Amino acid sequence: MNNKADVDKGPRDDRWYLNIMSPNTKGEKFAWLDPTSIYINSAAYTDLLDDFTADLKGIEFDCVAGLDAMGFVLGAGLAARLNKGFLPIRKAGKLCVDTDKVSYGNYSGRTQDMEMRTPAFAPGTRVLLADQWVETGGTMAGAIELVERQQGVVAGILAIAIEENEATEQYRKRFPCVSAVVPGSRWQTECNAQRLSSFDSYDAKNTYPTAGRVSFR
Repeated sequence: MNNKADVDKGPRDDRWYLNIMSPNTKGEKFAWLDPTSIYINSAAYTDLLDDFTADLKGIEFDCVAGLDAMGFVLGAGLAARLNKGFLPIRKAGKLCVDTDKVSYGNYSGRTQDMEMRTPAFAPGTRVLLADQWVETGGTMAGAIELVERQQGVVAGILAIAIEENEATEQYRKRFPCVSAVVPGSRWQTECNAQRLSSFDSYDAKNTYPTAGRVSFR
């Protein structure tokens, strides 16, 4: 992996950009944190994609499918980096072509529908599924079903974090799973508890596009 930072990031699991994620300020109807601050900071986003690229070595796939909506950011960025095609899996009612649809329960407990164009790919196509965060696993389950209905092969699952629970344990048994939050790290423990220690010192200024490298040792 080519680290461009001019500071020591520490151990492999201590990925500095995870420190600039923002805590939820709007209540329980929303996700418990916001990783989009990584995307606006060019250094953070670049290093995130560097880490994903390194961790995906040995996993073969033909295209990247991003889950609506933040999976688009990760999926499209990674697809461009690796010269792969990109397929959006969208919330229902957005696509102007023929689609297949599934219902799923998201992290808030609400039931929603999402769609994928049909046909999207040839049978046997290996698809890497990308989403920002995998919490309850309901959204990912819907995406897996859509891919497999078209006889695609789920080549793996990618996210900034995959929380540890019964649903995600089954995903790890079935598919290669890659996350910026490395299993067994302190980050994984904090994500499982849905509170990062970095929230105590969170400063939005560290997320600005011109923000320099910061050591969080």
